[in-house]
Amino acid sequence: MARSASDALLEIGQLLKAARKGRKLTQEQVADMAGISRPRYREIEAGSSAARTTTLINIARALGLELMLIPQAMVPAVDALLRPHDDVDDLPAFMARPDGDENV
Repeated sequence: MARSASDALLEIGQLLKAARKGRKLTQEQVADMAGISRPRYREIEAGSSAARTTTLINIARALGLELMLIPQAMVPAVDALLRPHDDVDDLPAFMARPDGDENV
């Protein structure tokens, strides 16, 4: 079943919020780095407002993320790769370190 646009907005907002909190940034800091106002960022993070692609790219980069489009058929495979792993020996080959530190 396809997700509605409002569901997608909420999911994007939740992902942005989790990434922001993970980097210990405020909404104000992310908004400044992305070149938008704090109220605008708050709306996007809350899922109450859509954003242009360029705005999402700027927000993602401010959060140390990269926005990518993948074929729908690949979503299950990508989801599986992104899912947390309990077994350190069973990590994807491309992960630098099991603790998630990408600066290796």
